Amino acid sequence: MTGVVWLRRDLRVRDHPALCAAAAEGPIVPLVVLDPVLTQDSPRFESYLHAVRALREDLDGLVVRVGDPRYVVPAVCAEARARAVHVSAEVTPYGRHRDAAVRLALARAGVEWIATGSPYAVTPGRVRTRAGMPFHVFTPFARAWRDSPVPSPPDPPARVRYTRVVSADLPETGTATHPVPVTEAQARARWQEFLTDEIAGYGRDRDRPDHEATSRLSTALKLGSIHPRTLLSDLRSRAATRSDGVERFITELAWREFYADVLWHHPRSAWHDLKDSLHGMQYDHPETNPLAAQHLSAWQAGRTGYPFVDAGMRQLRAEGWMHNRVRMVTASFLTKDLHIWWPHGARHFLDLLRDGDLASNSHGWQWVAGTGTDAAPYFRIFNPVTQGLRFDPDGEYVRRYVPELAHLPGAAAHEPWKHPGPHVAGYPPRIVDHAAERQEALDRYAARGANP
Repeated sequence: MTGVVWLRRDLRVRDHPALCAAAAEGPIVPLVVLDPVLTQDSPRFESYLHAVRALREDLDGLVVRVGDPRYVVPAVCAEARARAVHVSAEVTPYGRHRDAAVRLALARAGVEWIATGSPYAVTPGRVRTRAGMPFHVFTPFARAWRDSPVPSPPDPPARVRYTRVVSADLPETGTATHPVPVTEAQARARWQEFLTDEIAGYGRDRDRPDHEATSRLSTALKLGSIHPRTLLSDLRSRAATRSDGVERFITELAWREFYADVLWHHPRSAWHDLKDSLHGMQYDHPETNPLAAQHLSAWQAGRTGYPFVDAGMRQLRAEGWMHNRVRMVTASFLTKDLHIWWPHGARHFLDLLRDGDLASNSHGWQWVAGTGTDAAPYFRIFNPVTQGLRFDPDGEYVRRYVPELAHLPGAAAHEPWKHPGPHVAGYPPRIVDHAAERQEALDRYAARGANP
């Protein structure tokens, strides 16, 4: 029986249960649909197209179509005389809504819908409390998630037979190289390199943006060029030699799966506060407040006058990626120093990040803003100077992305206002005083009854 394998966030051949299931049934039509709702001129779409091009080398019959999946998928099934569509289950609000519409259209045409696996090691919605309820706090979720059975990665199909249908050309993109692994081959090579040479120091160095201490696999995980089940299998095979780096990396995977689980149960939390404890909080709105609009623009451009913040925002714009420690600091600066509601920052990140994942992005922002799952007090406020001094002690990260400060040696790059001529090369003065804005943030929390 011919089946269509509709590829979305699973742009790979290895460890692909849906592909295996379809290939076992008969000839397949691997299909990528460029959905206008999701495709745009962005670093993430550029990386997506790069991964699709590479996948064409491994899936010789890969078909690309442009249009609304509600019409494209049934049309391809009709052309190929396919009687089933195989997918990895989608878990985002848009993906679930879209899939429901496509399933209805396929059912009308007598085509079966078969979902096998998901982009996660444990499909969101399956980890529950003993009472059968979803988790709202990370630590108990992580314990239950670690105890959840995760099957071994399946081998790729021994033989794949293709049914040929007409394909479209992929759009051209302007960048041939990428700062992070994107394709399946790149992701697997990077993973083996990280696993062999770097993971032992991950627990110690992962918060240092001046070091290359992270796996940089977040984009590949977003695109599905590599599956978290593959990573867990390799990590758990090292049970006899578990290091702090291995345990820390597994915990970071758990955070990714936790946020996906939260979004599954609370789709509205994609762009609204998960908790209502800060409902009515006073924010400075860029739409109506000219100074807030100026502050938002300065933050987006990396011209706040705080070097650690500006380095992160410039790295984001230049590479479509930012170190996670710096993501937290830049998010704190927008929400706590500039008093701007977190969705403004989350949308900017999602526009530019190659690894822009709705669940991780929105709930990471809410973790900082204090409106999400975190049980810690929401008056946590990162000091952009001390964070830089602690995690970029020699100023190497700052000088890499803020060349105006290249003349300041060592830690001096984090406090240019303390040294002669900090603005000669065009670096801006600080747009706000952190100490004053920290107190302002605390006062606003107190006004909502959120006293430290």
